[in-house]
Amino acid sequence: MSERRGGRERRNRNKRTEPQTLRYLNRQGKHRQPRRDPLPVPTCGGRCPLSEEPDSRSECGACRGGDGNLGNGQRKRRNSEEQGAGPNSIKRPKHPRAETLELRPRGQTGPAGHAHNPKPRPRSIQTSCTNAVIREHPPANHLHPHPEIELQRAQLVTKLRQHYHELCHQREGIDPPRESFNRWLLERKVIDKGQDTFLPSDCDPVISPSMFREVMNDIPSGTRLPVWTQSVNASPESRKVVKWNAEDTMSWLRRDHSASKEDYMDRLEHLRKQCGPHLTAVAKDSVEGICSKIYQLSVEYSRRLRSIHLALLPDPPTGQWFPPQQRLVYCFPVRLAPPSPPLPRVELHFENDVACLRFKGEMVKVNRGHFSKLELLYRYSCIDDPRFEKFLTRVWCLLKRYQVLFGSGANEGSGLQGALPVPVFEALMRQFGVSFECFASPLNCYFKQFSSAFPDTDGYFGSRGPFLSFCPVSGSFEANPPFCEELMDAMVTHFEGLLEKSSEPLSFIVFVPEWRDPVTPALTRMEASRFLRHQMTVTAFEHEYRDEMYYRAVHGTAVIFLQNDAGFSKWAPTPERLAELTAAYQPSPSCPPPCSHDDNSNNTNSSSGGSGPVEKVAAVLSLTSTCSICPHTHNAILQPPAALLIGRRSDITSPGAYVRVQVVA
Repeated sequence: MSERRGGRERRNRNKRTEPQTLRYLNRQGKHRQPRRDPLPVPTCGGRCPLSEEPDSRSECGACRGGDGNLGNGQRKRRNSEEQGAGPNSIKRPKHPRAETLELRPRGQTGPAGHAHNPKPRPRSIQTSCTNAVIREHPPANHLHPHPEIELQRAQLVTKLRQHYHELCHQREGIDPPRESFNRWLLERKVIDKGQDTFLPSDCDPVISPSMFREVMNDIPSGTRLPVWTQSVNASPESRKVVKWNAEDTMSWLRRDHSASKEDYMDRLEHLRKQCGPHLTAVAKDSVEGICSKIYQLSVEYSRRLRSIHLALLPDPPTGQWFPPQQRLVYCFPVRLAPPSPPLPRVELHFENDVACLRFKGEMVKVNRGHFSKLELLYRYSCIDDPRFEKFLTRVWCLLKRYQVLFGSGANEGSGLQGALPVPVFEALMRQFGVSFECFASPLNCYFKQFSSAFPDTDGYFGSRGPFLSFCPVSGSFEANPPFCEELMDAMVTHFEGLLEKSSEPLSFIVFVPEWRDPVTPALTRMEASRFLRHQMTVTAFEHEYRDEMYYRAVHGTAVIFLQNDAGFSKWAPTPERLAELTAAYQPSPSCPPPCSHDDNSNNTNSSSGGSGPVEKVAAVLSLTSTCSICPHTHNAILQPPAALLIGRRSDITSPGAYVRVQVVA
């Protein structure tokens, strides 16, 4: 009897203490079991998107507490504690008191994940369930990422960037426009039908409008006026017009010493209109040659990468799969149809708050907060690696891919997109039911369900694939697209098509820069859309974006609500909801104001002693460049002697809105 009583007491004591211990260890990051359900489904309340019929009022198995018929690989994850960890695994041991050395730098005490991070980055994600419903689709046919391929890709893309730089110098005598290569990648992938997820390989037309426009707008109208008018292959009429207008502008600059900034801008706009068509006629063939050459090299490099990638696979992909039923399901991460090949080992070590991953001497780095975030996303989304044997290798491939996308130059890639502040996401979720980001990445996402550029590397971490290929039936979405005009225009087309087809509640809250001079086609189309329910503007310098830290936006942001009738009934932009959203957009006290040298062009040359027309025009009409202190774009003063340039610069402040000028001394 005493033994039986002692056994009962031990069992009761375990029941009382074990859950509390596990909850504590989970909070401290010492004991994290893989999620049993990689796709949590909320209670449907009688109307379940997982049922065979959209109007079915019966509850599914998941809503009753069972597994439900998730379909398409959305099975529940099995317990794998009895399986040993592999050589490339960072999975937590089963014993709750075991320490995880990989997640703590040498010499550091205290639980992992509590290290001090001086930069205000969001290291946690919103793990609430999604309301984004789609029709079930088959797995994607992309090849699984491999570090050998990512190394080859990095070398070829670097080589392609160098070719672009050399072509611009050889043919036009200019540096490539800032971020023009990155915008070319974004614009090409809008229409690309090729198999490579990074390099464009099947585009029509071959000539990129984005690259052509940016290179053409940066071409000088005269390097030295006599040389230009004599050597350029242009008609006598074009030479006469350009020479006369340039000389007239130069004489006006030397004559009028008291002109205002508006006078200079008006004069320069007149010069651009007079000389621009002649410049385009002369340089058109040369610039089209640059665009065509870069595209042909991209096609060749993508073909080479695919052949190497297929050679690494033990069995070539067959592409045979059973088509799924066209039933409604909650959105799920990208699943790849080909089997995953064995992956090589990637080494991990920590340097203070930075995780360093090395493969064959190539190291990529990410701060500890984002590394923990990737681990959490992987646990939620990946279903083919329960023991985390491939986690480090896939993180290395992910980081290398985005490193190649942004480029290796100083501040390169920082002007393509700014993420919304965390308080704005919280307000969107509370007031408008937003649970999905249309343009994000595993590194900057707030929700665990999002669309991103690369389905092959990002799918393990929760990506639903590129948004232009994502077709939701219902849900509330946030869209903050990269600063690429062609991509934003395609986004509007996709939104209107989805809203037109669906009768379920569907809502898109779009955040785009308020570029008015000139206005972007995407903004014009959204303002004229029949699905527009409300539009508000957040003033420049009175709100902030996230990059490596919070920074004040140097342009206004237009917030546009596109909703169908059902979406408007459910998530209407009422004054109360809009007031909370506006309050969430207020800059935090720790957010640095715009740099003190942002608009001090009038005082820049005061110390040099001169205040003539050359100094004035160089101070007022100047190139935009990236500040070495912060991620803003600022005015960089041009030093004479130089040349007269006309064109429009695509930059974060306003693509195509500003004219470049240098003045001959």
